[in-house]
Amino acid sequence: MEVSNHTTSTLSRSNSRTSSNSELEKELIDLEISGTINKSSTLKKRISSSRTPAKKAKRIRFYRNGDRFYSGSIIPVSGERYRSFDSLTEDLTRLLEDSVTLTGAIRTIYTLEGKKIEKLEDLEDGKSYVCSCNNEGFKKIDYSTTNNSNSAAKNVNRLSRLIRPLSPIKNGSNGTTPLKEISSVVHPRLVTLIRNGVKPRKILRLLLNKRNSPTYDHVLQAITQCVKLDTGCVRKVFTLTGAPVLKLADFFGEEDVFFAYGNERVGNDDFELEPEERKTIQSNKKTLRSNTTRTGPKPKMPIKSHNDTFVCVDETLLNGVVSPDSLPLELQSKYTLGSIIGDGNFAVVLKLKDRSTNVEHALKIIDKSKCSGKGHYLAAEIRVMKKLNHPYIIQLIQDIETMNNMYLVLELVRGGDLFDAITRVTRFSENQSKIMMKHLASAMSYMHALSIVHRDIKPENLLVELDKDGNVVLLKLGDFGLACEVTEPLLSVCGTPTYVAPEILMETGYGVKIDVWAAGIILYILLCGFPPFVSPDNQQEQLFDAILNGFFDFPAPYWNNIGDSVRDLIINMLQSDPELRFSSEDILDHPWLTSNVVDDTRDPNGYRIISNLVY
Repeated sequence: MEVSNHTTSTLSRSNSRTSSNSELEKELIDLEISGTINKSSTLKKRISSSRTPAKKAKRIRFYRNGDRFYSGSIIPVSGERYRSFDSLTEDLTRLLEDSVTLTGAIRTIYTLEGKKIEKLEDLEDGKSYVCSCNNEGFKKIDYSTTNNSNSAAKNVNRLSRLIRPLSPIKNGSNGTTPLKEISSVVHPRLVTLIRNGVKPRKILRLLLNKRNSPTYDHVLQAITQCVKLDTGCVRKVFTLTGAPVLKLADFFGEEDVFFAYGNERVGNDDFELEPEERKTIQSNKKTLRSNTTRTGPKPKMPIKSHNDTFVCVDETLLNGVVSPDSLPLELQSKYTLGSIIGDGNFAVVLKLKDRSTNVEHALKIIDKSKCSGKGHYLAAEIRVMKKLNHPYIIQLIQDIETMNNMYLVLELVRGGDLFDAITRVTRFSENQSKIMMKHLASAMSYMHALSIVHRDIKPENLLVELDKDGNVVLLKLGDFGLACEVTEPLLSVCGTPTYVAPEILMETGYGVKIDVWAAGIILYILLCGFPPFVSPDNQQEQLFDAILNGFFDFPAPYWNNIGDSVRDLIINMLQSDPELRFSSEDILDHPWLTSNVVDDTRDPNGYRIISNLVY
């Protein structure tokens, strides 16, 4: 059956709901030419009233901060699609995770010149912008050149999608499987770089991990940004012996000192170190095995501090009992009040039992009148805890505020705090310590991905559960009285002296890595029973001087039976420079935590260490 061209055209226009406005305007022009101007005006009104087009979305290209291999993603942005700036950053986090490695959620958007974007209206159609995670500063590179990447660079970009590490935002699930050969090669480590130039050459250090080193080209990019050669990008890398570094695995082998070159010629004498260069390289290295033997009495643990962060004893406390009638009616109707399970100078925690489920919880009572001037800390604690939901973090179940008090219903952990466990046992085996550090690092990684810093990680704030044999099976992080969200470097001096990081004492600004420093102190204590930085006379100033100095060792006989792998982890967690210090994700990626090898657990005298006790 034949259909005329006129009929076909009519059917096409009547059945298509996607005809462009330009076509309709053309029809209007034809009508005007034919002299029916009045009719065309009526038709225009009818079209406008029946089919109002949505406001055109802005087409915007977004780059990943500091990634010269990623050519960017073009995303339509409109007020209809994104009602707020936060909704855009959340969507960018999901979209970019499919293409690049993200260290956390997208928090900030910059122009290509580094100007911070504050609201959706600031984004311009057809322009390009840079997405930054967490508290990252803007990294100025020529992002426009990524659009003209050669095919090799594009292949690298596609490969990086397969091998990028699992995101902490998604709790280990991003729909892709890392390549086994890459994940077995790349692990966090510090390398020393010798920058090509006039001798004595500049010596720098760089932390390599799964975030910045998923491919060989990514490592070269990271080295380029670190050494800043006068000739531009790093093109050639050599070991101390002059052997060229040609593959990714070479950066994660036995060699950890490398020469960095651009396209300039390499001379034979370039690989000869001057005494000053050799001395600088040696000073950067901490030996895993200490030849020192600590004489005299064994160093002691610091005195236990109470968890009294703005938690005050209510006046209704009578002989260690809180009257149930003093609680809000909502709590009285839902819970049965139990005994006090913790108190301090200004602290009280009681047991609660849910009447309907018989599940026990902990109740924290906060007297607002005794927390004068510190209400913002209390508000921050509650705000932070409401955002957290993780298996190794104490969960806030309910919060109720009255005229005089704040009541927090919390998850109950039965084994007590880690400080008391250390006091009973003195030291733990590597395997027991590994369990606890995995749980703590997992909790920190989750928090830090949300740009939350705890600021008071210490054994008193870590609650443990034990099995019937007294072994630790679970560790949970609690007491968020000093926790806050990090949007810029923090300056307030806070924390507990033994666990405070050097950048807090220096008052130069700090971020989430202060938690890693505190965790490193705790790991050291777990294995030997005392902290790495101590004051002989128990003077705080002497302790702070030791922390700022950054020197510690693994003295005999207390460390004779401790493996090199965990020592290496501690050294990297206790780097004085936060840029070189491991992140919480690096801790989880370290071979000591990823290895299933059972360590030899015998002390120098041949006695076997069973679980967490020495026999």
